[in-house]
Amino acid sequence: MSNAPQIRIPATYLRGGTSKGVFFRLQDLPEPCQVPGAARDKLFMRIIGSPDPYSAHIDGMGGATSSTSKCVILSASSQPDHDVDYLYGQVSIDSAFVDWSGNCGNLSTGAGAFAIHAGLVDQSRIPENGVCAVRIWQANIQKTIIAHVPITNGQVQETGDFELDGVTFPAAEIVLEFLDPSDEGEQGGSMFPTGNLVDELDVPGIGTFKATMITAGIPTVFVNAEDIGYQGTELREDINSDPVQLARFEQIRIAGALRMGLISTPEDAIKRQHTPKIAFVSPPKSYKASSGKEVNAGDFDLLVRALSMGKLHHAMMGTCAVAIGTAAAIPGTLVNLAAGGGERTAVTFGHPSGALRVGAEAQQVAGEWQVTKAIMSRSARILMEGWVRVPADTF
Repeated sequence: MSNAPQIRIPATYLRGGTSKGVFFRLQDLPEPCQVPGAARDKLFMRIIGSPDPYSAHIDGMGGATSSTSKCVILSASSQPDHDVDYLYGQVSIDSAFVDWSGNCGNLSTGAGAFAIHAGLVDQSRIPENGVCAVRIWQANIQKTIIAHVPITNGQVQETGDFELDGVTFPAAEIVLEFLDPSDEGEQGGSMFPTGNLVDELDVPGIGTFKATMITAGIPTVFVNAEDIGYQGTELREDINSDPVQLARFEQIRIAGALRMGLISTPEDAIKRQHTPKIAFVSPPKSYKASSGKEVNAGDFDLLVRALSMGKLHHAMMGTCAVAIGTAAAIPGTLVNLAAGGGERTAVTFGHPSGALRVGAEAQQVAGEWQVTKAIMSRSARILMEGWVRVPADTF
């Protein structure tokens, strides 16, 4: 019996914001994987090391968390006035599944930097020293992101003194602009797919909760922490070690997905693990972050905890931060009320690793709320580059 040899594929392992992923240029993928389908999904699962019943990703590049089980494809843009197309795959840890239903806001930072590293941005647009505005077409959600990437001596500047809670070491700041981030596809054109800023969400067998369901950045279901028995100061171990509570969160998420029109039946949720997100909010309270740092209630506007792929996130997903900033800008949402109410163009929120500021510009037009852009700062750094190897019979 002969065994298939390993093949190698050019790849870059890169941190973007509080996430890590394996980045590829489209043209470097094996030919069957250059188009969407089963071959590409099988390749990405094997690269990450999924599905893994041990939830460890020992035999792959993943880190067995939603923040580290990600693959990204970049290519020269198919859209006018854009530099690159950016496609993101969230690889399930314990099931044979890659979710293409949403974006990763953190890795959007890496997409801007990698586009320059990989030679996908016209050299004439890259200054010798300064900032390059990389125009990204986010192919999963059909939206524009502009990454303002610092350049030194014609190369991406990766080191710097910008500190990001949830990331151990400082790096160079990259400012992200998410243009028109509300999702108008599946939900029929409304940022609030139910038509309400706050709904009574009935969760069979669990109860009824006030909820703000929004489609800015990424579809997200917000509930009040106190309504589900939490303070809003919880860390990962407080939630992720309790399978009963995780199952309850999943039921709330499924109920929200049904109300938002993202799925037709509860059974559909298993194939849509990445979206919507479920998050709970609270007015400010002092707490100790996961690093041990004291976070003062006076330093932020509200508390937010969010779950990704069924587990509490160690910091905050970038796309969920866009949803937070947008909802905070709209008077009357649960996020806005937790922040004290009123009109605002920016909000700072506390998360398990510290605090994050995000800005959003929202306005009401003909009775419908619209958001023109959301802005936040992240950083990115190449960790390793070369080739990943997988058995030739993977796909």
